Amino acid sequence: MVKRRALEASLPVLQPPRLRDAGWPERLAEYRPDVGVVAAFGQILPRAVLDVPPHGSINVHGSILPRYRGAAPIAWAIMRGETETGITTFQMDAGMDTGDMLLREATAIAPDETAGELSARLAEIGARLLLETLERLGSLPRIPQDPARATLAPRLKKEDGWLRPTEPARDLVNRVRGCNPWPGAALTTPAGRLLIWRAQALPSEAAEAPGTLIPLSPPGSGQGEGPMAITTGAGLLFPLEVQPENRKAMPWADFLRGARLRPGARVSEPTR
Repeated sequence: MVKRRALEASLPVLQPPRLRDAGWPERLAEYRPDVGVVAAFGQILPRAVLDVPPHGSINVHGSILPRYRGAAPIAWAIMRGETETGITTFQMDAGMDTGDMLLREATAIAPDETAGELSARLAEIGARLLLETLERLGSLPRIPQDPARATLAPRLKKEDGWLRPTEPARDLVNRVRGCNPWPGAALTTPAGRLLIWRAQALPSEAAEAPGTLIPLSPPGSGQGEGPMAITTGAGLLFPLEVQPENRKAMPWADFLRGARLRPGARVSEPTR
């Protein structure tokens, strides 16, 4: 989006593969920038680049710092069960999200909100907070971060989406939400690997081992062959939307019918 708008306005676009390579501070200095703005950029900027603008460089970060420093703050906040997050603008230094804070705005995380949905909401907050930061730059107090309160949010790997049925259902649902849209939360089933895009946690006192498919309607209840859920370390994981390998996303009930899985079938954490 930024690149397209810049090109439409006939503005120069530079896309350095590595800002630490020689010559980049000098190239940036040719444009005589007043201030630098960084958002969702996957490199740590060296001091020589940060110091090019006389007013330094401002970062827009998707958490309330110093919590969730790193590349994936939104996903990790959801996966760790947080109910609140937000946006922080801060004056960048040579560390990873360690500079003095300028403005912060918190927002609640909805119980069923995915990382993709939350990212869209935070983008709007971040744009507004960035404009306010730039308008007030120079008069805003700089608030040092407390390193004792810092937590990390490293870049996501596919393995971060692997579901372990021995964990509580609520934690598994949080992982499903945090890994939507990437990398997806995965289970291995008798019908192959399955991505779960949306799910619910249900209470249960089932005695079956974690990872067992059980019917939600007890036998003899007169409700016919109802939906099935997955036993976990605490409660039931009830998938809503899933995606088998090399197929489109579909409702959980459609997958069960096509895979012909019956009560007692087992699912497990994926392996390499």
